[in-house]
Amino acid sequence: MNDTVRTGLEMSEPLVHLHDVAVGYDQPLIEEVDVEIQAGDVIAVLGPSGIGKTTLLRTIAGLVKPLSGHVELGVAPRGGVGYIPQRLGLVSNLSVRSNVEMGVRVSLSKWYPPFLGVPKDHQGYAQQAMEDLGIAHLADHPVRILSGGQQRRVATAKTVAQRPKLVLADEFLGELDDDNVDVVMRTVRHAIESQNSAMVMVEHHEELATQVANRIWRIKDHRLVEELTR
Repeated sequence: MNDTVRTGLEMSEPLVHLHDVAVGYDQPLIEEVDVEIQAGDVIAVLGPSGIGKTTLLRTIAGLVKPLSGHVELGVAPRGGVGYIPQRLGLVSNLSVRSNVEMGVRVSLSKWYPPFLGVPKDHQGYAQQAMEDLGIAHLADHPVRILSGGQQRRVATAKTVAQRPKLVLADEFLGELDDDNVDVVMRTVRHAIESQNSAMVMVEHHEELATQVANRIWRIKDHRLVEELTR
């Protein structure tokens, strides 16, 4: 097994444990990261641009290898982590429904051919996610004609429909007005509570972060510091 990422922890263990991790590419952006993510956590990562927030998320997701240390995952290797990147990861020419159903397919135990649609016992996940995010009426619209805020709700619905144990979101509340932020966070919080999962979000609006998160991680001087737990 790759020594960088380990899977298969018991459910009583943290969903993720970063053991003395250095985050970065050629040079470390963040060093000596030793933190745990527990079920029920909503963690906001704060710090100025270019300091390593996105790289930290990508390292937790397994998309970037840590320069040292290792990331210990207690979630399923397939479908256990839902990632909402800044650019949302949507297919613009496909419909809202097709994009959201991609999240459902990720949650399946094995690859399922797209032309077969979604298995009947999973079809309700996409529809419920679209309804919860207020985009069910846009289900047959191509994503490319939607506003930026609507596209962010589609990306969130895609991840909610996946039903992951860990949600990683990179400034996914951008371009949303206050009412839509409330809708999105209410939906995500319900998903986290009902599925005993967790969320780590990069957010540049500090006031918003302190309102929606129960833990705050701030990156400064190449270190990750937990400032607030409530």
